[in-house]
Amino acid sequence: MALWMFRRGVVLRCVNCGEIYEPDPFLFKCRKCGSLLEVLVPVEGVSWSSFRGRGVWRYRPLLPVSDDVKPVTMGEGGTPLIRCENIEAWLRDRYGVAPRVYVKFEGANPTGSFKDRGMTVIASIARSLRVKLVAAASTGNTASSAAAYTARAGLKMVLVLPKGKVAKGKLGQSILYGATIIEVDGSFDDAMKAVQDAVEASKGGIYPFNSFNPWRLEGQKTIAFEIAEEIGVPDFVIVPVGNGGNISAIWKGFNELHKAGLIDKLPRMVGVQAEGAAPLATAFEKGLDKPLFVDKPETVATAIRIGRPVNWMKALRAVKESGGLFTKVSDDEILSAMRMLASMEGVGAEPAGASSLAGLLKLVEDGTIGNNDTVVLVATGHALKDPDAMLRASTKMLHASSSSEAAKLLLEMAEKS
Repeated sequence: MALWMFRRGVVLRCVNCGEIYEPDPFLFKCRKCGSLLEVLVPVEGVSWSSFRGRGVWRYRPLLPVSDDVKPVTMGEGGTPLIRCENIEAWLRDRYGVAPRVYVKFEGANPTGSFKDRGMTVIASIARSLRVKLVAAASTGNTASSAAAYTARAGLKMVLVLPKGKVAKGKLGQSILYGATIIEVDGSFDDAMKAVQDAVEASKGGIYPFNSFNPWRLEGQKTIAFEIAEEIGVPDFVIVPVGNGGNISAIWKGFNELHKAGLIDKLPRMVGVQAEGAAPLATAFEKGLDKPLFVDKPETVATAIRIGRPVNWMKALRAVKESGGLFTKVSDDEILSAMRMLASMEGVGAEPAGASSLAGLLKLVEDGTIGNNDTVVLVATGHALKDPDAMLRASTKMLHASSSSEAAKLLLEMAEKS
């Protein structure tokens, strides 16, 4: 089971029945009930001074891999936490409410999304295992990140993508990094089923890079560590939700800091879903304990166009344990928030990433978020991931037939300004 790869005291636990297992890199489901697993990392003796360097591997004492595992890394993590003072002023003028708003810009990671945090950990494990083939289903960000990190690790990567439903920037990255691509007719959920079925049938011959593999989520929890280290614990952390892994990983990170005595409170977690792909948000509204799966999810926010989230149990638990909530937003609200974040703060986020701002606007309007609340918006991916969505934004464009005419237009604008 390659126990040498893992830190002493690390175990796997079923998220449903609580069964405990030794840290097996090839165990993805509980042998008793079939539910997903989570990684438990010992936190005793960890202090802020335990952390060294920057990025994801700064927090190695709280990562599950042993010091004998050589990281596959490109300096991921350490992303900007940007105070949104212009949006704060807009909220104050519009609603008379003045929360402190920050955006955690995950688009600054090497391949432009938060997925790099998880890939550095799972690629390090896979390289140490010397697996022959790795695979992942994706709406796009997982694909581009997995392709990059497996290229760096020298691993053979196969991606299963829903045909015609991956943003051009992400598809282009995946091609550039040299992954083999299988396009399947259907949705992301069909692609995910293909990977899960093949992994199970291969009996260890295919290693999965999707988040049903609990080791990948361990890298993503470092978002919480960075937020807490920079500004303390916010009142709300708002996260776009597709497959449900990231919101649960961030909540797990805050919990580990709390158990280690490094923070004295916990945030409320807010999951944002698009109206056309909202199995968890709709269930939450109805007071249900299970998602209302969507067979044909549709939204402009392709990264969260998922109808059957594999990590739904973890995501729902994160929201309920934190006293948080799920909310859903329309595509128009997402695109408006994307333009707002870019034009007012200079932060270019892909539609899914901007959905966190759309969620904030809704929660300020209904009074959930109020004066003096500190809010962190997780902008999960860079705007360049989805050039088509960027081009939908309106701007003033003029034409000049010569350089002298262009100069004249500039001077006219200068006089009017």
